[in-house]
Amino acid sequence: MSSTLSTKHFLGAPASSDGPARIGSLHSSSTLPSRSLHLPARRSQSKRLEIHASGNTFGTYFRVTTFGESHGGGVGCVIDGCPPRLPLSEADMQLDLDRRRPGQSRITTPRKETDTCKIASGIADGVTTGSPIKVEVPNTDQRGNDYSEMSLAYRPSHADATYDFKYGVRSVQGGGRSSARETIGRVAAGAVAKKILKQYAGTEILAYVSQAHQVVLPENLVDHETVTLDQIESNIVRCPNPEYAEKMIAAIDAVRVKGDSVGGVVTCIVRNVPRGLGSPVFDKLEAELAKAAMSLPATKGFEFGSGFAGTFMTGSEHNDEFYMDEDGRIRTKTNRSGGIQGGISNGEIINMRIAFKPTSTISRRQNTVTRDKHGTELIARGRHDPCVVPRAVPMVEAMVALVLVDQLMAQYAQCMLFPINPALQEPLELSKNEQAQKSL
Repeated sequence: MSSTLSTKHFLGAPASSDGPARIGSLHSSSTLPSRSLHLPARRSQSKRLEIHASGNTFGTYFRVTTFGESHGGGVGCVIDGCPPRLPLSEADMQLDLDRRRPGQSRITTPRKETDTCKIASGIADGVTTGSPIKVEVPNTDQRGNDYSEMSLAYRPSHADATYDFKYGVRSVQGGGRSSARETIGRVAAGAVAKKILKQYAGTEILAYVSQAHQVVLPENLVDHETVTLDQIESNIVRCPNPEYAEKMIAAIDAVRVKGDSVGGVVTCIVRNVPRGLGSPVFDKLEAELAKAAMSLPATKGFEFGSGFAGTFMTGSEHNDEFYMDEDGRIRTKTNRSGGIQGGISNGEIINMRIAFKPTSTISRRQNTVTRDKHGTELIARGRHDPCVVPRAVPMVEAMVALVLVDQLMAQYAQCMLFPINPALQEPLELSKNEQAQKSL
């Protein structure tokens, strides 16, 4: 009997009015065996053309998806891949959410939000179950009318225009997803990641403000081996040096009263990092950290170790020479590599610096254009930070934690399934004695 072979139409193209499409020389007159020939549907054709570009999920093994908008019903995250049996409650997340929340001092936005989180799933009897963890934070102090002018005119250097260019529509109130309020989900998830890192490997992540506008904290005034969270949190700008903290606060106050804004730099350090984290060549540890940090709102620069300053040195000046410490471990005498060599952590303190631009929404008159392409002037209303860096500190810590816990899981999965080579490798996990000492 005669038979024809039909194809799946490309991207929904209409079928010919003459009937099913033909392949090659197989026409209706072609002779085939008496039994009909059935070919599987080519489902992969359209699949190959799909593009996964939502941009709201971060991580490979420890995956975090954030949701919500600045003036919607609320914000939050879904954490997938969290190990089971980890003791966890809202209190573990609330500490960092309180450090991030608005209205905490005169140098932050005056918006009043408690940012109280609620865990909606993934916890049973006070421990994680291994299923997705949903964290929700309601919005309670929205003022949509503050954005009436911004529905018509673009704020200079803000994401208003580019969101329109990309999507053809946007949430005007509060900037929608481009608002820093989106980072609540990141900070909540980062708190979970920090707890895993601390309990499993003894890893500590601390960030602080090292520059506000033109006030720069000299590097030699902070000892990265001993600096504490209490020192960082002892003032409203989150600078561990009291003298420079006062200078930074004064610099922010000076522009705040004028309706202007300034930028700054957040320095982040990581102590007790397991060796071996990072996956060359495309997923080097510093590359992953850079992507994570630069995904935060208002970021403009990233450097780690010696950074750009290292370009002024010679190799003999820049190289970190090795030595054997009193415990028989290979260490480096200096740390210009920033704790990462060849894209892999070497066990030294990881240090990085992230630059944040001045807040783009200011209450000073600026020239701009409207959505219908007419020139105009804009004085932005609303409640905004005169300097984002004090509240960016827990955001940076969170993104660093998300990278490290993801890389820890990757290292365990690839390199720790079989016994390690004790002559060259170290366990990722703290020994029971070390865990006991860390808990003291």
